Amino acid sequence: MTTHDLSKGGGSSRGGLDVFPGGERRGSIRFVLVIALALIAAAAGLLFIGRAEAEPYVLGLLAVLGMIGVFSLLATATGILRLSGGAEASPMYRRVLDDAFDGIVVTDPNGRVVYANPAYCHLVGATDLSEVRPVERVFIGDPDVSEAVYRLLKAAREGRRLQEEVRVNGFAGETARWLQLRVRPLGRTGSDARFTVWSVADVSRERERQENVFQELQHAIDYLDHAPAGFFSVDGLGAVGYINATLAEWLDYDLAEVGSGGLQLADIVPANGAALLTATSAQPGEVKTDVLDLDLKTRGGKSVPVRLYHKVAFGADGAPGASRTLVLNRARNEGIDPQRAAEVRFMRFFINTPMAIATVDRAGRIARNNGLLAGMFQDVVAGETRPEGRSILAIVAERDRPALETAIAKAARGQGDIPPVEAALASATERWARFWVTAVEEEGDQEAAIVYALETTEQRALQKQVDQAQKMDSVGKLAGGIAHDFNNVLSAVMMATDFLLNAHKPTDPSFQDIMQIKQNANRAAALVRQLLAFSRRQTLRPQVLDLAEALSDISMLLRRLIGEKVSLDVRHGRDLWPVKADLSQFEQVIVNLAVNARDAMPDGGKLTLRTRNVGEDESRASAHKGMPPGEYVLIEVSDSGSGIPPEIIDRIFEPFFSTKEVGKGTGLGLSTVYGIIKQTGGYVFVESEMGHGTTFRIYLPRHVPTVEEVEAAAASLAPAQIGSGESARAADHTGQGTILLVEDEEGLRGLNARGLSSRGYTVCEAGNGLEAIELIDAGQKVDLVVSDVVMPEMDGPTLLKELRKRDPDLKIIFVSGYAEEAFAKNLPEGGQFAFLAKPFTLKQLVAAVKETMGP
Repeated sequence: MTTHDLSKGGGSSRGGLDVFPGGERRGSIRFVLVIALALIAAAAGLLFIGRAEAEPYVLGLLAVLGMIGVFSLLATATGILRLSGGAEASPMYRRVLDDAFDGIVVTDPNGRVVYANPAYCHLVGATDLSEVRPVERVFIGDPDVSEAVYRLLKAAREGRRLQEEVRVNGFAGETARWLQLRVRPLGRTGSDARFTVWSVADVSRERERQENVFQELQHAIDYLDHAPAGFFSVDGLGAVGYINATLAEWLDYDLAEVGSGGLQLADIVPANGAALLTATSAQPGEVKTDVLDLDLKTRGGKSVPVRLYHKVAFGADGAPGASRTLVLNRARNEGIDPQRAAEVRFMRFFINTPMAIATVDRAGRIARNNGLLAGMFQDVVAGETRPEGRSILAIVAERDRPALETAIAKAARGQGDIPPVEAALASATERWARFWVTAVEEEGDQEAAIVYALETTEQRALQKQVDQAQKMDSVGKLAGGIAHDFNNVLSAVMMATDFLLNAHKPTDPSFQDIMQIKQNANRAAALVRQLLAFSRRQTLRPQVLDLAEALSDISMLLRRLIGEKVSLDVRHGRDLWPVKADLSQFEQVIVNLAVNARDAMPDGGKLTLRTRNVGEDESRASAHKGMPPGEYVLIEVSDSGSGIPPEIIDRIFEPFFSTKEVGKGTGLGLSTVYGIIKQTGGYVFVESEMGHGTTFRIYLPRHVPTVEEVEAAAASLAPAQIGSGESARAADHTGQGTILLVEDEEGLRGLNARGLSSRGYTVCEAGNGLEAIELIDAGQKVDLVVSDVVMPEMDGPTLLKELRKRDPDLKIIFVSGYAEEAFAKNLPEGGQFAFLAKPFTLKQLVAAVKETMGP
């Protein structure tokens, strides 16, 4: 065992200054043998002494040996004594430490040096043990090093490894040096973990070499930056990693800003040119260089014609690496060199044309192409980046390839005036393009034809939308015309049933038959109202609505309609904007959609109603075509049903179109929804996925009430309350006065005249507006005019104008199967009139007359 204490001195005369545990002394076998022989001699001597006399000596010897053992254990535990042998440092390891180039010093937990090799002593200028100082004391006076030493000391206390490089002033007048300082614990566990190993290496020469390399690199970059040609590098993701000063100056970019990153290929190359650059492809491991003539764009958006030498190396996996692109400015001396000017103009025409262009051989293989065709090729053909060498037929759907192939063959034979080819593209989504093919008047098979392509996907979608709108408008006009004529028939039927009911008592055998006729007439009238709703010619009574309140009011009705198997979930957005709509018609819309959803979930499911506000930015960003940007309130009606097949989803709003069994639907439910929403000024869209359900999205414009509307709403409260009390009493529909009845349907006119006469009025009849004017001009005095709107020779609005000329105060009631708004625009501004929608009953007619004429 050996003890080590720095204060006692000692060391190695041929190595480092050493008080390192196990590094100073070696144990001796002779010393162990001497102690063993002494103990044996003592035991033998005690045998010759009597037992009684030897007992005190034996106890004394055992006590001494026990104390020595106890103190040895304590000394070993505290580190004062160490066992020789395995823990002793190997001479080979000792020589490695002593002869190391780096200075190595070991400190104990108190920071005292317990070992320092010759390199460390030489580095700090120590000649004896008293001059050896720990690292932190060596550099304590250097402020540039203190911070690094502090971090190293902190790492030493925490048992971590750390490395720092510092620049220190030379010792003994030497020049400044770069030192590499490292610190680590001596061991991971036990007492060794409390010792710290410091190493100090002089890395001045290495740093000098690095600085020289850096200077050479700076010179190279400076030469490249100020070369008379531009240079940039772009990676596979389109990020510009480097751009030289010359190119930055051409493009009006600040080189300091560009160096910070963030510049993309799309910032300096237009879209068509960028497609050509990214279309480069090659075999794995190949290096490909392309020569491209195109435009770069400056920060201000101006074009700079250039020629690019675009070099890209491809990895073993075929992925492109960062490019090395040389840029030659072709705008210089453009005015002096006519040929260069012509080349630049042609290049700009070829690259920037809004059509995809390619030259192809007789088999359709692409020889040259512009950026737009390269972009189309990348979008359509999966896994392909460069179209050169590929057939242009690859971007066309297989069913349309023969037509384009035939056109190319005609051009290869020199034929002109080839009709354009409309073909679907071979993409995952439905896309279309129109191809024009012209012949190349040059010998050789490399370029036999020029193909021009223009994508028509959006055009076809817009045309389809216009055709659908025209179709719906035509069907709407037809439905509206049918409804108008049918209303006249229903009015006559309903008026006649009223007369019959008045003439028969409930006990008469025919009374129930007459009631059945009236009920069926009312059902027919409801169907007519649905047709008018689809044609947007029904009369609406719009009012300002709170949609959350409106939906809450009909939620109980909806639950009864959808049944117990379907759950209803109503979710309202916060602070919904008001809308202006007819409440009863809006409820009809929701009911129709709910009934359709119920029928799509025969085994049960979930019906969800959601409302929220949609701002102008969101509506502009939405994918719904035909809806102008604005502020809307959105109502979503979603179900978890079977969904709508894609082949019929475009027809669901057509009247009388239904997928239900015969007798289980009229086919007017969704057409009514469509018409009401359109007439209200809103929009309705549908999304459906088979097996996952359907969602109808209704957008109603936000209504901002005017001051006049707010005042009118407040003023209308009191009269409404009074009227509600009076309506409880039986209304008196009898009256006196002369009524001019203008109706082109003779049968309906006669029934209306008979009904009014039965209530005490004097009725004059006219078959059209001209006859009515003749009666007035003949001196007939009338108190009220009840007129149809659509009549031959002179219609209702024209009649109103003529009557106002003769008597500005004459009262008039228009009756029509069309909506009031359908003809109100043809009336003179400020023209006052009442309106009664067909079909109507006798009670409704006389009530309208009574109300208009007054008491």
